[in-house]
Amino acid sequence: MTSSISVPVMINAFDAKDAGKLDARTRGLVERRQRVLGQPYRMFYEEPVHFVRANGVHLYDADGNAYLDAYNNVPCVGHCHPRVVEAIAEQAARLSTHTRYLDESILAYAERLLPYFPSETNRLMLTCTGSEANDLALRVARTHTEGTGFIVTSNAYHGISHAVAALSPSLGKHVPVGSDVRLVAPPDPALAGSPEAVGAFFERQVRTAIADMRRHGIKPAALLVDTIFSSDGVFAEPAGFLSGAVAAIREAGGLFIADEVQAGFARMGSHMWGFQRHGVVPDLVTMGKPMGNGYPIAGVVAREAVLERFAREARYFNTFGGNPVACAAALAVLDVLRDDCLMENALATGRHIKAGFAALADRHRSIGGIRDQGLFFGLDIVDDDGNPDPESAGALVNGMRQRRVLISASGPLGNVLKIRPPLPFSLENADELLSACDAVLGEIA
Repeated sequence: MTSSISVPVMINAFDAKDAGKLDARTRGLVERRQRVLGQPYRMFYEEPVHFVRANGVHLYDADGNAYLDAYNNVPCVGHCHPRVVEAIAEQAARLSTHTRYLDESILAYAERLLPYFPSETNRLMLTCTGSEANDLALRVARTHTEGTGFIVTSNAYHGISHAVAALSPSLGKHVPVGSDVRLVAPPDPALAGSPEAVGAFFERQVRTAIADMRRHGIKPAALLVDTIFSSDGVFAEPAGFLSGAVAAIREAGGLFIADEVQAGFARMGSHMWGFQRHGVVPDLVTMGKPMGNGYPIAGVVAREAVLERFAREARYFNTFGGNPVACAAALAVLDVLRDDCLMENALATGRHIKAGFAALADRHRSIGGIRDQGLFFGLDIVDDDGNPDPESAGALVNGMRQRRVLISASGPLGNVLKIRPPLPFSLENADELLSACDAVLGEIA
C-alpha cells in the first residue's frame, strides 16, 4: 500500500456534483432523491442506473436494456424466482403474523435448515436482516461470556445498527469503532508472507488483540468474522486457516461468531457455509437476506448451551422476524438450491470464471491477485509497479456498467473488484462477464 492513496468515503459512489452530466430523465430522478430522501443515502456508479424489473441473473432498465448481474448476492437463487414469488404470494394471502402464536411454517423451516449445520449448532432464532442477526449474536455472546470485548478485521462490515456499526470499520473514520473492539489485520497472504503462513499469522493477530484487551481490563466476548472477508478484499485460502484463531478466542473464554450473510447459502460451491471450509464449528452463525432471496428474513443459529443464560435473563421477540410469509420464502429458497443444484453450479461456474480471469491476467498487467471461492471473487487492480490502483478499479467498474455488466469494488483502498453473482449464473453468463472485463481492461490500459 502506498501512503499517497486516499481511502474512499464510499467505494463506487455517485457524486451528486456530476448530476449535470446526466440525461434529463436520470437527472430528474436524482434531483427527486435529493429533495425527499435523507442525505446519507448513496448510489453506485458515475452514471446511476434506473432499474424497473429483474429476472434470473438480469436487471432491466427503464428503456428495456438487460444488465448482467455479477454483483448482487441477496437474490441468491436469481431475481424474482417464480417459486419464491409464488410461495410469498400464496402465504401472504393466507396468514402473516408474529411468532408468539403457534405456527407450523417457522418450525418447518427450522427443521429443514438446521440439518445443514453441524449437530452442535441446533437452535434457530429469526430476524429480518443480517444487521439484526449480528446485533442479536452480540447480545447473546455478552450474556453468555460476561465479556464485552469483540475482535473484527480491520475493514470489516457487519451491519448498520448502532451496536454492529461499532464493529464495522469499513463504514469509515466518522463511524467510531467501539472502545471494547479490537481490529486485526485480515488473513491476507501478502501480509502473512505466503499462503502457508496465513493461519499462523491470523492466529497471532487474534492473540495479540486478546492480550491488549486484558491489559485494558476487557474480558473477551467473541471473535466475529465474515467467513469470506468480503470487505477486507476477499480471502478464502488456504482452507483451514481459521482454526488457530478460533482456538485462541475460546482459550480466552470467548465465542466464535461466523457471519455467513455473504458467504452462506451454497455460494462457496464446495460447502453450504464458509466456516465449513475451515473445519471449525462456530458458537453462533449469522445469516442475512439471501435466506429469503431478498425477502426480509435473517437469523442466528446457535449452540443450545450458548443460549441458556440469555433465555433465563432476557427474552427475544421480533414482530416481523420469522413470520409465515418470510418462512415460506425461505423454504422455497432451500427447495430451489436443492432442485436446481445451485451449489454444484457455483463450483463449476466459479472454476470457469477463475480460469478466465487467470487468462486475462496474462494479457492485462493491471490484474494482480485473484482470490476466489465458488461464486465469490476478489481481483486486485494494480498499477505498473504492482501497487493498488483504485482509480483504475473505479474506471473498470464504471466501464463494465456502460457495457451493462454489474460489478463493484471492495477492500480498504477500493482497488479490489468484488464479483458475486446470483447462483444460477451460467457458463454463458460467465463468458459475457469475462468478455466485457477484457474489453474494458483494454480501454483503460
